[in-house]
Formats: sequence, structure tokens, C-alpha cells
Amino acid sequence: MSVSLPKAPPIPAELEALFTRMRFPYARKAAPDVLATARAQRWDPAEVVRILLAEEVVGRDHATRRSRRKSANLPNGKTFDSWKSELSSIPQATQNALRTLEWVSRRENCVISGPSGTGKTHFMEALCHEAIDADLRVSWFTLETLAVTIGRAKVDSSVARTIAKICRSDIIVVDDIGLLPVSHETAEAFYRLVDAAYERRSLAVTSNIHPSGFDTIMPKTMATATVDRLMHHAHMVETSGESHRLAEALAGKGVVPLT
Repeated sequence: MSVSLPKAPPIPAELEALFTRMRFPYARKAAPDVLATARAQRWDPAEVVRILLAEEVVGRDHATRRSRRKSANLPNGKTFDSWKSELSSIPQATQNALRTLEWVSRRENCVISGPSGTGKTHFMEALCHEAIDADLRVSWFTLETLAVTIGRAKVDSSVARTIAKICRSDIIVVDDIGLLPVSHETAEAFYRLVDAAYERRSLAVTSNIHPSGFDTIMPKTMATATVDRLMHHAHMVETSGESHRLAEALAGKGVVPLT
């Protein structure tokens, strides 16, 4: 049978009001237990203040990260907890180097290209989760959602303001650039973002094709200008192998993939 511990007495109303006015919700929540423990163990007053302020800081940090994770629009919730680094075709040294996030502090880009299902999006999303945990801001787009965002801004002539807002993020991801041609408007939106972020913010791109082939899916002149800026300060990573998703699907059905 479990024994419930006695509930700490509430803090004085005046102290409650001060915490509320100072907008210290996490310190206010922790205060009853902290003060009860402090009385029992005869803590130094400075220690009480330190612990309450630390509770507030930790609470605010967690809230900020939750908010940034939500606003980043990350697609699948995939982190390095489910990443099998030994099965990836990305060299382990490259994985480790990118996970330090030093390239972000240097405003460098990261481009991952390779066949579908080889872990490009998983690895990039896991990097973004680690970046948020390191107090960085992230924005995640596909080419389609980026085009929609910029298209809406054109309606009220706020394109420059919208792109400036996107560029407040430390990492801006454009995921899953595919083999299908894109419209002129989509290509223009991508170019505008790359140009605005150039040497100011880190862009991260995943694609089924190498950037040298972007002129096969968008106008050549625009592709050349985009790739020139994207690749100037970029870490180029290429994946290879069979689709992990296909292999898992076939294994689940007891089918051996053809080699």
C-alpha cells in the first residue's frame, strides 16, 4: 500500500501575489515544497532564493523549447533516439560533425541528397530537434509549403517581411526536393529564400537529386543562381542504398527484396 506524503502548506498570499505579478509561474509552483524543505533543513536564505530562481529558469527553458518545437512545423517527430547510425550510408564522422551544430554557428548550409527512403529527412529532423534543445530556432518547409507561404505574402505585398520573419530562424529547412518539375512561382520562392539567407542563416536542404541537377526541375537561370548561393558555404552529404521504408515493408510481409 502506497503512503502519500503530507502536502506542503501553501505560501503566504502576499508572496503568491508577488510571484504572479513578477510572472514567475514555475517558482510559484515550486515554492510550497521548497519553503517547507527549507524550514525543515534550516537552509540558508540565499539557497532558497537560488533554488526558486533555478526552478523558474528551467521551467521557462522547457516552455520555450516546447513553443519552438511547435512553431518549427517538424514533420514526423523523429529524433536520434530512433536513428540507427550504423545502418546509415552517411559516414559516422560526418554524422558526428553535423550533430555538433558548429556549422550553424558559422552560418553554413547542409545539403543531403540521395535516393528516396535512405534517411535524409529522418537525419535532418533529428538534427533540428537537437538544435531546438540547444536553444536554436528552426523553420521547416517543403518546396510546396514554402511556395504557399510566399504566395500568400504576395497577396498583401508582404513578401519581404515574410522572408525576413523566416530568416529569424537559425536553421531553415527545405525538405524533399524531388524529381518532378516545379512551377516558376515555386522556383522563385526557393530562390528568394536562399538569396535572403545567404551568409546570414543556415539552410538545410534534402533532395532526391544532387543540386547540380536542380536545372532539370526548375528554370536553368534560376537554378544556377540558387545553387551558387546554396553551395558556397555548404556541407554536401550524399546517401545511397535501398529504401529503408521499402525494406521494412517487405520484411513485415515476409518478402525478401530483390538485389
